[in-house]
Amino acid sequence: MTETHLTDTRFDSFDLDTRILKALDEAGFTHCTPIQAETLPIGLAGRDVAGQAQTGTGKTAAFLIVTLQRLLTNPRPDATEVKDPRVLILAPTRELAVQIHRDTLALAKHTDFRIGLVYGGTGYQQQRDDLARGVDILIGTPGRLIDYFKQKVFSLRHVEVAILDEADRMFDLGFIKDIRFLLRRMPPPEERLGLLFSATLSYRVTELAYEHMNNPELIKVEPDRVTAERVTQSGYMVANEEKIPLLIGLLRRLEGARAIVFANTKRETERIWGYLEGNGLRAAILSGDVPQRKRLSLLRHFTAGDLPILVATDVAARGLHIPDVTHVINYDLPEDAQDYVHRIGRTARAGAAGAAISFVCETYAFSLPDIEDFIGIKVPIDHIDPDLLAEVDPTSRVRTPRRERISRDERGKGRATPGGKQPRGRRDGPSDAPREEAAPAAPEAGQHDAATSPNDNAPSPKKRRRRRRRPTARPEDGQAVAPPPAEQP
Repeated sequence: MTETHLTDTRFDSFDLDTRILKALDEAGFTHCTPIQAETLPIGLAGRDVAGQAQTGTGKTAAFLIVTLQRLLTNPRPDATEVKDPRVLILAPTRELAVQIHRDTLALAKHTDFRIGLVYGGTGYQQQRDDLARGVDILIGTPGRLIDYFKQKVFSLRHVEVAILDEADRMFDLGFIKDIRFLLRRMPPPEERLGLLFSATLSYRVTELAYEHMNNPELIKVEPDRVTAERVTQSGYMVANEEKIPLLIGLLRRLEGARAIVFANTKRETERIWGYLEGNGLRAAILSGDVPQRKRLSLLRHFTAGDLPILVATDVAARGLHIPDVTHVINYDLPEDAQDYVHRIGRTARAGAAGAAISFVCETYAFSLPDIEDFIGIKVPIDHIDPDLLAEVDPTSRVRTPRRERISRDERGKGRATPGGKQPRGRRDGPSDAPREEAAPAAPEAGQHDAATSPNDNAPSPKKRRRRRRRPTARPEDGQAVAPPPAEQP
């Protein structure tokens, strides 16, 4: 964190447990960010908070510090007997849940709290077993949590702190009914602490806060400027067929850059990735149907700097803290203005500088006025310098191997064959194409399949052979049937 994004308020100015202060010191955190400086006094006093701040300004640390202090101050006397969680932290995406879990481990490293993590896509039985053994702090996505809850793996009767992170994204992804299902099975709002955080607090999120929280105090940090202060925003007016040459030309000029390229659909990310790889630019795809373990592996390599370019859908636009991202490129302008804010928030994090470049193309140009109205500034748009357009051979595109297009969950629906081959009947289509069942083997000439024979009595093979040997058809209505004509020489 740089000094421009810190306040004069020190963490040790609060009456925090020494174990928390030690973890903060080891992580290099001494001064609060604005959202932390405003949240901590209210949360530590035991009052509910609904907070809004720009992405990357320390909301996660704010609610974790309040949570850990509450648990340490009020230890549970029957901790060895009750295995149910005391804290429930809800996140809209798997990647955000994993990141919160990592931050929790760092700040709680000097305590003996049991910290659990559950999310879909992988590790079903392992996560279930870990949860059944008991946790103090439970972090997860709504779907997997409700699955285990309905199996009675854990109970919500002992929840003392309920936290919603990226609450507006919960609405966007259709999780709001799941959220209400979980909140209604906890102790009433007066008997627990409620913390809600998001980069944007819409009317519907505020309504949720007042419905399921105990008179929360609304905190807004820098509400007049939605986007991060040190992001340099620009754009190009571009024809659809110029987007790939422009992207390759820009990335070739950005030597040493770490860039995230956003597209609106999974199919388009595959197409972009193919052209980048086919023209000598190392990249990886991050979208909803990439298997979870591979997604986490890609994020590790990208964060470590081993992978310079990530091509992603909006699954990577929310909540992920990836340091040192220098450029965000909106290959497709998002149709939702809030998604624009979250996308460009992947750069210029924790006070660093970054650049956001948007392609204003024929398909998505209509989104630009809404985006500018939402962020409150005009995005400078330039026409393309022909020197920026790279020469791209249409045959240079690398196509995604079929086995990499299919998620592990999809593979479980069919039987895999040795060597990573796909089952028979699999079409060579895009990653979101449905899996087809293997077609049955065609019967030999003159044979009928018993399962599809028009005779439901399923004649035995012996009976079918007798019918095939008959020289004439069966007489009907007493009519004689003429013998077959003699074969011609």
